Amino acid sequence: MNKITTIVTRQWKFLLAFNLFVILATGWALATAKPVWMASAQLILPKTNSKLDANLGTLGSLKNGEVGFSTEVNPLNVQASIITSDALLERVLALDPEKNKFKSVSGYKKIFTVKPAEQSTIMSLTVTGSSPELALQRAIVLTETYQKRLNELRQANSRARQQYNKQELEQARLKLTFAQNNLTNFKKDNGIVNDEEQTKGIVSTINSLISLKAQTLASAKANENRVKVLSKRLSMAPSSAVQSLSLGENLNYQVVRQRLLDVETSLRQKQSLFTNEHPEIKTLLLQRAQLQRTLQQYVTQVASGTKVDTTVAPNVQGRTPLIQQLILAESEANALREQAQQLDYQISQLKTTLQSVPENQAKLSEFKRQVDVAAGVYNGLLAQIQQNNIDAFDAYPNVQVLDPPQVEPKPISPKRMLMMINAVLASVVGSIALVLFLESRNPLLSPKDLQARKFALVQTIPRIKHSATKFELVDETEVEFQRLASAISLQPLHNHRLLITSAIVGEGKTTVSIGLAYALVDLGFRVLLVDGDFRKAELSQRLGYIQGATTGQLQISIQSNLDLLPGLPKKGKIMEMLKRGAFEQALATCEHTGNYDYVIVDSAPVSLTSETALMATIISNVLFVIRPNNSYRNSVSDSFAQLNQHNVQIFGLVLNGVESKTKPYPKSSHASVTNS
Repeated sequence: MNKITTIVTRQWKFLLAFNLFVILATGWALATAKPVWMASAQLILPKTNSKLDANLGTLGSLKNGEVGFSTEVNPLNVQASIITSDALLERVLALDPEKNKFKSVSGYKKIFTVKPAEQSTIMSLTVTGSSPELALQRAIVLTETYQKRLNELRQANSRARQQYNKQELEQARLKLTFAQNNLTNFKKDNGIVNDEEQTKGIVSTINSLISLKAQTLASAKANENRVKVLSKRLSMAPSSAVQSLSLGENLNYQVVRQRLLDVETSLRQKQSLFTNEHPEIKTLLLQRAQLQRTLQQYVTQVASGTKVDTTVAPNVQGRTPLIQQLILAESEANALREQAQQLDYQISQLKTTLQSVPENQAKLSEFKRQVDVAAGVYNGLLAQIQQNNIDAFDAYPNVQVLDPPQVEPKPISPKRMLMMINAVLASVVGSIALVLFLESRNPLLSPKDLQARKFALVQTIPRIKHSATKFELVDETEVEFQRLASAISLQPLHNHRLLITSAIVGEGKTTVSIGLAYALVDLGFRVLLVDGDFRKAELSQRLGYIQGATTGQLQISIQSNLDLLPGLPKKGKIMEMLKRGAFEQALATCEHTGNYDYVIVDSAPVSLTSETALMATIISNVLFVIRPNNSYRNSVSDSFAQLNQHNVQIFGLVLNGVESKTKPYPKSSHASVTNS
């Protein structure tokens, strides 16, 4: 928690600026957002229960059960595609009062939303507008235009199907009438022939084979008719269709053809400017002739004497699937014709066996079979026509309006509460991201950053409460400073001088300097405290003395065995004072007159000044103060590097503000140190 508080305190300016930006941006969005109303309607697709049951005589019966929605294709998705199609929305856009605001149909499409409901046949339609009236008008126009479009598609589908079956139905009716007349005339001329058991069996077998043959021929005829329809639709024979598709899939042919179109386009442009004698036109004519010869070579290679359609291309929608259907229908028709020939051979063998049967019996059966087959084909075509009418409504059902268009009483946007929540989320998430980004540039110091460094002395100091005029040590704090003083007293310090510094301000170097000085005095040493921060003189202020306020002797007595050398008066630049030896001379003078055991110098932060490193070369012993959750890795690293550049080794490390996990040992009196 202390770490988080420290980070937030450090970056409060950036966090304040970011959150002010979020607040201003949210306020601007709320002030400039225009209200939008929404109109909604519901459409329903009724489920049909039409059934088809047609008797085809010897060909059996044709049943389709219930006509419902396909399980593979969701009809609601099909209807949603029709509603949002460009062809339909163009009509709606033409009637829109704000049509000039939309540059294209795709942009206009964004204000409409169609959602098919799951497990039902209901579609929800919503539309937005800048006013309630406009939203309602758009919903009404879209609904009416959609129903008109469905009716157009349904009628076009029905007409196309009827045209395909009309001619075949007429031919089937004529064949049925002819077969019925032949049967009637035969019965009238020859009377009724009685069947016998043997004759019945042979005739039954023949009839079965003939029926199967008729079914096969009917299927073959249907496929042939399909071939005719597809050939007529494609305007090419099956063989030509195959060769045309092969030519259209030839990439080299398509490339040459495209180049020919480009050359012809350029030629027409040049002919409008120059005569045929112009060099550019001659060049284009020559190129066109060469490309035409190349195209003719491709056509000759593929066609092999067959007339082909050179306009077929695989990327033309509908051409390739139709050609594939044409080839498949022709193959099925040929196979069925061969099957019919085999059945005909079997029938011929049975008829040879039936020669002993009276000829009239066979003729009567044949006439009946012809009538049954003709009736079956005719009934089948009638059933197909009925099915086509049903399919037209199955593909394009008569959609009904379940809930008429109505407008919401309140605008759907702007949603102020949602914008406020988003602003709060943006503030929280953005603040966290900003802090992480800023901290990644200069993160807090971690124990891993100090593991590679070796120090002769490492000591922890608990957090100390102090004010500008008072310095107090509680029991556990006094013990820690005494431990630090004892450890220092056991070290062979050169010239018994000790520079206490840190990387940045707020690490507690001044507090450590005062506490260490008092602890050394308690151990019986005579100590001189030196205020080496010539810019702020914080040590002098904490002990109640101001820079330059003393006269006569340099040092000032704080208590028995403890003196203070306040910050020296500034005479010119600080660096020049250090280089000229004024500071070192003042130290030597105090040491000569005071006979001190230890000289403790409280300096300015290393990373913020340039004189501390130079001062460290004079003192030679450096005690570096770090405060966990407050010191920064880059600042500490820069301070270490700066001291290393001056060939100064860090004698010891003090971790300031570490929470103590042990309880102090009780004693008779409470130790405290107060400045004079």
